[in-house]
Amino acid sequence: MRIRATFVLVLSAALAAPATAAPADRSKPPAIGSPRALKLPPVQKLALTNGLPVILVEMREVPAIEMQLVVKAGAASDPLNRTGLAAMTAEMLDEASGARDALAIADALELVGAELRTSCTWDATTVRLHVPAARFGAALATFSDVAMRPAFRQKDLDRVRREALTDLLQARDEPRRLASFALNRAVFGEGHRYGLPLTGDAASLAALRIGDLRNFHNKQFRPENAAIVVVGATDAATLLPLLEKAFGAWQKGGTPAPQAGDAAQTAGRQVLIVDRPGSAQSAIRIGRVGPSRATPDYHALEVLNTLLGGSFTSRLNDNLRERHGYSYGASSRFDYRRAVGLFVAASDVFTPVTADALREFMSELVRIRTPAKKEEIERARGYLAAGYAQDFETTRQIASKLAEQFAFGLLDDEFTSFVPKVMNVDAKLVQRAAGASIDTGNLAIVIVGDRAKIEKAVSALDLGPVNVLSVDQLMGPPPKIDGPAKPEGD
Repeated sequence: MRIRATFVLVLSAALAAPATAAPADRSKPPAIGSPRALKLPPVQKLALTNGLPVILVEMREVPAIEMQLVVKAGAASDPLNRTGLAAMTAEMLDEASGARDALAIADALELVGAELRTSCTWDATTVRLHVPAARFGAALATFSDVAMRPAFRQKDLDRVRREALTDLLQARDEPRRLASFALNRAVFGEGHRYGLPLTGDAASLAALRIGDLRNFHNKQFRPENAAIVVVGATDAATLLPLLEKAFGAWQKGGTPAPQAGDAAQTAGRQVLIVDRPGSAQSAIRIGRVGPSRATPDYHALEVLNTLLGGSFTSRLNDNLRERHGYSYGASSRFDYRRAVGLFVAASDVFTPVTADALREFMSELVRIRTPAKKEEIERARGYLAAGYAQDFETTRQIASKLAEQFAFGLLDDEFTSFVPKVMNVDAKLVQRAAGASIDTGNLAIVIVGDRAKIEKAVSALDLGPVNVLSVDQLMGPPPKIDGPAKPEGD
């Protein structure tokens, strides 16, 4: 009773006290606070006796370890007649290793509470392990088997190939994926690796053989072409002997992967409609060849893109979503790669307003090349700076960033210097970067939608010659899922 009475008296006094705090000023948004510099734990650069680099960050808040093996060979290394080779190799790594099949590998990992994943990007293949620190040594044997000694069995390839072909079949009904395929082809052409799907097309997947996968793995999965990133509750004295036992016998002698080279910039404007009769929306993608990750304009481009379409308050989203209601959202991005990259602006809009939305896209792409207001630049810089640290919160995030740093050959201070460099970007630097990277006279414009309802209005915009493809013309005939198994060998 005494506690309750005391609470009532305190509450009554609080309610009776006069309000002294000034009311909040809601006439304008609050001022953006000063950005804080990113503070990372020390990064230790080590190496095994065979030269395999080891990048270690100690984080003991959680008793877990994130380990990533990153190999500098991705889809950009595929021969044009074997597109999808790197992605299929990555997919097959954990299907079997030694005498163990995928189920046995999964059982071994589950026994120690570990998670293992493989992935492939344009520039790298990654094998990732997350495991309780106390079980790291036990999980490492399975990890090294998967990475160094995959079995590449024919029956596994047949099944995984069917899954990949099924995915391509499903893509034919997904406008966003069709738009992505079409834009890559329009920007880079079929003679460049970037012009073809990262995971391959039906013809190239059907042509893949066990010998192709083994050859790719033997040449590219070598210590001079890879690095191990470890983030978590361990230290060098504990880690290095374990890694030496697991990877020390890995021999050098690989062949550096060929990389996709420079691509000719889009010449003039071209408009491509991929016809999907009855479509309620049009998937619009506008793009051109973009800069590589090594561009000196990187920080200016990040500010530019935040202003154009990289945030909810960006110009594209404000225009197409908020002011006109054409779409649920609009965006832009620079897809940086080791060679040239890709600039793309994108939105899915309601079919009747396709041409109107396209007109607004072009208006914003023209406007971004003119000087931006000081407050816009400050807002974009503040958005980037304030949100940057959240990409380094977990062991997985930090390991992925360090793997990216290795794959792209970035400087040691790449992450800690990001915020100061972004805050030094001004309107002139943004305008210069826009002038170099966004040219509205040289663009590929792709629209996936109902041709009968959109072609006339799109043509009236006079953006360039309008070409039309069916889904079959873009993707080829529907893949045959249950084709004959390919024999082993080359």
